[in-house]
Amino acid sequence: MDSGAKTQKSGANSDTGAGGQPQWSFLRVVASFRRWWHDAVMGTVEQEEVIAKRREECAISSRYLFMTAMSAGIAILGLLLSSPAVVIGAMLLSPLMDPIMGLGFALAIGDYRWMRQSAHSLAWGTLMAIGLCAMIVFVSPLQDITSEIASRTRPNLFDLMVALFSAMAGAYAMIRGREGTIVGVAIATALMPPLAVIGFGLATLNWTVFTGALLLYVTNFVTIALTVWGMARLYGFSATLSERQTRWQNFVLAIVFIALAVPLGFSLRQIAWEAGAARQVRGELAANFGASSRLSQPEIEFDREPMRVSAFVWTTRLEPDAEVRSEANLARLLDTAVDVQLKQFLVRDEESAEEAQLASVKLAEEEAARDRLQELTARLALAAGVEEDDVLIDRQRRRALVRAKVLPGAPLETYAALERRITATEPEWRVELIPPIATLPSVAFDGEEPDDAAREAITLAGWAAQRLGRGLVVSGPEEQAETVRSLLVGKGAEASLGETRTGEVRVAWAPNEDE
Repeated sequence: MDSGAKTQKSGANSDTGAGGQPQWSFLRVVASFRRWWHDAVMGTVEQEEVIAKRREECAISSRYLFMTAMSAGIAILGLLLSSPAVVIGAMLLSPLMDPIMGLGFALAIGDYRWMRQSAHSLAWGTLMAIGLCAMIVFVSPLQDITSEIASRTRPNLFDLMVALFSAMAGAYAMIRGREGTIVGVAIATALMPPLAVIGFGLATLNWTVFTGALLLYVTNFVTIALTVWGMARLYGFSATLSERQTRWQNFVLAIVFIALAVPLGFSLRQIAWEAGAARQVRGELAANFGASSRLSQPEIEFDREPMRVSAFVWTTRLEPDAEVRSEANLARLLDTAVDVQLKQFLVRDEESAEEAQLASVKLAEEEAARDRLQELTARLALAAGVEEDDVLIDRQRRRALVRAKVLPGAPLETYAALERRITATEPEWRVELIPPIATLPSVAFDGEEPDDAAREAITLAGWAAQRLGRGLVVSGPEEQAETVRSLLVGKGAEASLGETRTGEVRVAWAPNEDE
């Protein structure tokens, strides 16, 4: 065979793989996907519109500073009171997500002026929030570390993953114009509560709390910024940088991300050790009493020196030396000093032990439910401006009802927002906050249909009518008034048509029969 034939055969072999399939088919699929992504996905993104809106919301303003301060104040009060509902309210108010998202977009397009603007807004908001929280804690009589505070002092790798996924959702929402998702992202990443905990640590000079919360905050905002940068680049937001500058930028970003992941990895390793230690503690305690005994879930305080373990035991035979034996064995297994405190209850037999354990668990659940109900009552009373005795609670039907007092200057939307906020934290309860009689908003049309603001006004009017049990009268141009009336009926409200006239559609209260 001559050299030309060999070359031809070699070329044929290089183009085909096993079974005669082309080796380059995978590359063609990748190229086809890239073309589709460029045309069908990247080509539909209004980059200039997205950048203009992000740039506008990154600027430092009186609104930004005011909302940050209010969010910080609510967050630190919620943390001191250990109230998750109040903390969630602070997350909803916090505007810190805007400059952090701006950092990511600015990095993606290489706009360092915008990057400095975002960093400037973020720095001022961060320092102001920490200072305000520290001042509130300093003058507050409550300076104990609550469970809400403690939960934000030990960041781990899972916190980084939460920030990563929520930032991807937030960036997608902004790029694709689905910004309603940002509310959920703000709650998931929880930027303001760690800042409040930093202020708490500063005011109480507790550097363990301070550094733990600071690491969590830095983890969240850096992860969000880097993820937004990656999503923006994926959707075609390009930087006007040289190839050398781009490589250096990517290298720096990788170093920052690794620097965050390493300490969080160590934190995750500590949490894994604690989980294993908890299993060993329970196994050791159970081994001291035999199969006929019943053990409560041990409470372990890992931060104490020595580590403290406490539990209840229902047993048919008291073991006076159980604490000593457990301390010695656990110290050997865990390689650390352990202080074991057991409360033993003598029972007749195994069945009695099970009954006593179940009764104890049921009692604890009832106490927790009672505390939760009391907290719900207190929140409703505070939101409505009334005493707790004025809140009606139906435990069997899980219904809570309260009639709100008139809050000076508060529109109906305020009462509806208060009800929504409390309902979000109590999904198993039907919460009804009855607002006072107030002027209903007018309804504007964008062409033949109500605009978005008008639909919100219709929803608000329907909610108020249901809560107050009163009918509504719709007046205005005939066709538009009928449209609004139909929408109100769809919301469950009783609505009738009033006088036909020109101008805006107005919704008013129908007079009561006794008026």
